[in-house]
Amino acid sequence: MEPQTADRTESPSSPSLDSLDSPAAPGPLASFVRFVVCGGGIGVLSSFAVPLVAMTMPWAVANAVITVASTLLCTELHALFTFGTGRRPGWRRHLQSSGSAAAAYAVTCAAMFLLHVIQSAPGMLTEQAVYLTASGLAGVGRFLVLRLFVFTSGRKSPLRPRRPVLPLPRPVLTQAAVATTC
Repeated sequence: MEPQTADRTESPSSPSLDSLDSPAAPGPLASFVRFVVCGGGIGVLSSFAVPLVAMTMPWAVANAVITVASTLLCTELHALFTFGTGRRPGWRRHLQSSGSAAAAYAVTCAAMFLLHVIQSAPGMLTEQAVYLTASGLAGVGRFLVLRLFVFTSGRKSPLRPRRPVLPLPRPVLTQAAVATTC
């Protein structure tokens, strides 16, 4: 049994006190499940909120207001819960996240446009199938962008390997070297 002293140094394999304060980032599968739950939950709540807000203003304005608010809320949840960064996102992450949401919106709009180009009067079931498929693919793409680029701090990015930090060589003091300096 080793006595514990106040000046004991940490070994490289032991966690530092700073790492004990911040939660570990969840793995890819847990992050994806959290992403679906957070994003889907906020999406469902938003779908109920838009008609309520639209009673006081035009529908397009209500939709824009709820979309902005839900995107801000989702970014907060993704930073704190989905990707486990341990801190609230700054403006840069909010802008990046909203950019990925806008790209997902563009993908679903493009899919619906292409459907109506290919088929002049598609049925409601076909429209729903195309929209949900495009929305699912856009969601997976958005998850990857957020995980790999937006919320990467604290984790090694798989796209940019880090250079290992090599220790500096220590000078070897020999008896001859000590004798010449004295």
